[in-house]
Amino acid sequence: MYQKYKNVEIVKPGGLELKDRLVGVQRVTKVTKGGRAFGFSAIVVVGDENGVVGHGLGKSKEVATAIAKAVEDAKKNLVRIPLNKGTLPHEQKGKYGGAKVFIKPASQGTGVIAGGAVRAVLESVGVHDVLSKSQGSSNPHNVVKATFDALLQLRDARTVAQQRGISMEKVFKG
Repeated sequence: MYQKYKNVEIVKPGGLELKDRLVGVQRVTKVTKGGRAFGFSAIVVVGDENGVVGHGLGKSKEVATAIAKAVEDAKKNLVRIPLNKGTLPHEQKGKYGGAKVFIKPASQGTGVIAGGAVRAVLESVGVHDVLSKSQGSSNPHNVVKATFDALLQLRDARTVAQQRGISMEKVFKG
């Protein structure tokens, strides 16, 4: 699922204290010759609030079953995000479909300045201070995936030094 990102560390859910956040539940309709068949689609974000996060989608005839399926799907898609003292290492843009998300590190005490689906993802990751802007589509599915796109592009200083083949001191001088 995360093949296009170079430095993604995929995490197994065993031993993690994961908390799930419901982003949205939609009622969906399938029109058949016998009338309309109603169902539910749920999108959930799970995280340990310490750099590990995942998202999942579940569909069912009942809301509770859809949410349970979404949580199970999210646990299969966990990744580790580099954090820097409760905020992000650098600013980043993410895009998915018509949704665009911009996230920027903030000074300590700022809080999570984000709305809706972006807030759910950032709080699940464990970010305490961040500024964000969501543009374009407000569809929660696309916003969550755009936020993940931005988070998966983040790199910490050690990764940058290894990729460039230079020391950590040189990273901070340039």
